[in-house]
Amino acid sequence: MTINGLMTLLLENGTLLAMWGAILLHWLIPIPPEFHPLRLWHQTAIAVATKVNNPKDNAKQRQLSGLLAWSVMWLTVLITLVAMKQFVLFDSLFNLTLLWFAIEWKHPHQLAKRLSKGLAEDRIGYCRHLLSLELNRETDKLSRVGLGKASAETLLLAYGRQVVCVLFWYCLAGGIGAILYRLAMSMARCWSPSRLAFQDFGLPAVRILATVEIIPLRLFALLLAFGRNLTGTIKTLWDQGERWLLPGPGWLLAAAGGKLTLSLGGPAIYAEQRRERPTVGGPIAPAALHIAQLQQLLYWRLWCWLGLCSAWLLVF
Repeated sequence: MTINGLMTLLLENGTLLAMWGAILLHWLIPIPPEFHPLRLWHQTAIAVATKVNNPKDNAKQRQLSGLLAWSVMWLTVLITLVAMKQFVLFDSLFNLTLLWFAIEWKHPHQLAKRLSKGLAEDRIGYCRHLLSLELNRETDKLSRVGLGKASAETLLLAYGRQVVCVLFWYCLAGGIGAILYRLAMSMARCWSPSRLAFQDFGLPAVRILATVEIIPLRLFALLLAFGRNLTGTIKTLWDQGERWLLPGPGWLLAAAGGKLTLSLGGPAIYAEQRRERPTVGGPIAPAALHIAQLQQLLYWRLWCWLGLCSAWLLVF
């Protein structure tokens, strides 16, 4: 195919152009958190849970309430977006806008730099504060080792869910698929069973999220494995990937830990209760240098993932 033919193909593929346009727009004009549509979604989810999550109900009733609440909220947005799409004049602009709302690449990138610098300067309180804004778990008692592990896990899951999975669902279902995945992820985080109030109510949201993210996270984990230490990383994936609480994140953490021989997982405190989590990866406790190495690894693999997504949209 000639260069002119390739350019013509690119210009005719509105979905692909919308994807690159949304990524460029996200980096140039990121939406401030206080004005992001997901903030309103989060507040709505909290309000809905307050109304229907009755602590007097038994565990099965609370799980059913959680499933019904999730279904009503998610299906309402799905129906609304499908109806809106019938009236838009430019599908590409519609997809671009929804992907712009859904993707979150710049924030994890900036967070990685801040955490790496904070750990290098031994600013324990600063790093604890940064992680407290990202995690549902308690961070005010994290040691240096705990901060390194929590930082690596946070970055892996942030990139995996907010970039990898968002782009995966964009490739399969356009802007609607991308934003609906991000809304499902937001509900699972908002109603996390790690919070005592949502221990049963939030289980359906987490199970649905685990289902829709298992394929993209495992594919990206395999992408992480390629290159140096391929054999050792695949072995770690095979031996440890299924240990984790959720199947998709388990492979992702095991792949990164095996690749860089980093120790991830272990005990964590949720709602003042110590919970034992599996340990995956290698023997080295992550420090500032390792966070920078992890960021570099993820940076190049994300560009590879973006290239694969572009090829998929060109072909299909």
